[in-house]
Amino acid sequence: MKATKMKSELALVVGASGTVGGDLLRRLQTLGLRTRATTSKRGNLGDGQVHVDLVTGEGIKEAFEGADRAFLLSPPGYANQHALLSPLIQEAKRRGLKKVVLMTAIGVDANEASPFRKAELELEKSGLNYNIIRPNWFMQNFNTFWIQGINAQNKILLPAGTAKTSFIDARDISAVAANLLVSEELNNQAFNLTGPEALDHDQVAAQISNVTNRKIEYVEIQPSELKMGLLAGGLPEDYAELLLILFGFLREGYNAAVTSDVQKIMGRSPLSFTQYTNDFKKSWN
Repeated sequence: MKATKMKSELALVVGASGTVGGDLLRRLQTLGLRTRATTSKRGNLGDGQVHVDLVTGEGIKEAFEGADRAFLLSPPGYANQHALLSPLIQEAKRRGLKKVVLMTAIGVDANEASPFRKAELELEKSGLNYNIIRPNWFMQNFNTFWIQGINAQNKILLPAGTAKTSFIDARDISAVAANLLVSEELNNQAFNLTGPEALDHDQVAAQISNVTNRKIEYVEIQPSELKMGLLAGGLPEDYAELLLILFGFLREGYNAAVTSDVQKIMGRSPLSFTQYTNDFKKSWN
């Protein structure tokens, strides 16, 4: 279905204040769709916003009122993503939405018992038209989550070993999500989203060095050191442990594969790490 035929429909974007959700919201609005964004913040809500607390379920029914299509994700900081996503999937099913796009993470389908995979299976069995997108590690992590070490010490401080990762630009994730949300052509399929190449963290450091004219180095740290920093930053211990498990998979090379799924969906190659560093170079002072 063309977006021009969908302007009377309402697209719900869960997590619209995040890196992917915010860009997705803008893309859908550019296409002319009516949108509704969820926010966990209380107080004065902006136009088209609705307060939702995924932990308590508060606001979920109101968020889905009148919605035709929905993009779902779970916020960072929670290890049991299924507990947060299941009520959203149930509400989408109850209302008979025309399309649901769910974002999880690359590799979660390897373990049927993982919380993300449980959410995927629930959506697959819901009877709704759906797509599942599983992105690899975001390029944007280097100008957000890992930026302090880069700007303060000129160092990328992570327990990533020497393995390569096919990092993906979050803008490609939102572009894919927008395309799938307004299209019926690829219904009921899951996609593993990666960038066009796999890089190790020394290569990442070199590329950031190129655009900042500073010597940025990758320094491998122990997982326990990262955990201390995460806990000091206020993350729950179970979520910090989950991140350490994911870094363990990364070190073993499980995130190195490059897929053609962005090309298949968008008809173009995914954005390169070089493009990302050029576009975000002002982030690294």
